[in-house]
Amino acid sequence: MASDNELTHEFDLHLTEGEVKHPDQTDPHFGHLITAMVTPFTSDDRVDYEAFEALAVKLVEEGNDSLVVSGTTGETSTLEDHEKEGLVRAAKSAVGDRAKVIAGTSTNHTSHDLEMARRAERAGADGQLVVTPYYNKPSQDGVLAHYEAVANAADLPLMIYDIPGRSGIAIETETILKLAEHPHIMSLKDAKNDITATTEVLTKTELEVYSGDDQNVLAWMAMGAVGVVSVTSHVASPHFRRMIDAVLNYDLKEARIVHGELGPVIRAMMTRVQGAVSSKLVLDWLGFPIAPDVRLPLVQANETEKELVLADLREAGWNL
Repeated sequence: MASDNELTHEFDLHLTEGEVKHPDQTDPHFGHLITAMVTPFTSDDRVDYEAFEALAVKLVEEGNDSLVVSGTTGETSTLEDHEKEGLVRAAKSAVGDRAKVIAGTSTNHTSHDLEMARRAERAGADGQLVVTPYYNKPSQDGVLAHYEAVANAADLPLMIYDIPGRSGIAIETETILKLAEHPHIMSLKDAKNDITATTEVLTKTELEVYSGDDQNVLAWMAMGAVGVVSVTSHVASPHFRRMIDAVLNYDLKEARIVHGELGPVIRAMMTRVQGAVSSKLVLDWLGFPIAPDVRLPLVQANETEKELVLADLREAGWNL
């Protein structure tokens, strides 16, 4: 069996030094590294747009290709519509053309989704992220009709978000295959953790698939996914950039090394408390000007949870 070095050398034979080797030789519409941004709040519970813009700039400078605003990690369910629109405008103002801004437009009320899609487009969004309608538990016909209606509502590339752990239902593969035929539906954020289903989508559609779980990035990209929509990247974007670029350069050895380095960090950010809580907490620890405040029903980490997060980060070699 060939070693990692032999495999890398074989791929390098027909490439000039320093050339990036994308598996499909094309860049995905939203790029490879996307952070699902937190929404900072002031002590009196207003959106802190200044801190938000500073965070957007930081993330782009650290290698993000796109940013999701007012998604799950952005506490979308506790944001007012005008705040969501304001976040899109703030992100575009901060990063300009250096990165794309993807608006979280999801609710479980289709007509409201249509309005949010239109507002996102007016605010300057480059795309929209749409989760399966939650709580209602529609049939697959209902899921199909919902996504088609939202995709038709605005001239925006749409990323499907399949996360049954939050929405209560999974999008069946046949439904995704049908949705992939829509000209506005370009990508899938896959947080279903079903390798068989994901493989079928990758082989039967042109959808650009992103891992929706930080720990799955390497495995999903090995199957043909193009990148990740990440939470941990708030504090580890350079690591994710290294791992993604290693995969794109067919450097499996380097990708494995970075994957291992990220393990304790992902555990800290994704398993101890909710991602919005951990991201704000750790950013605050690192000295970034974001308060750890969240909106109810979320609450800040308690002392026990903080100790667990801290222990994980120290295991990763962080000096905190």
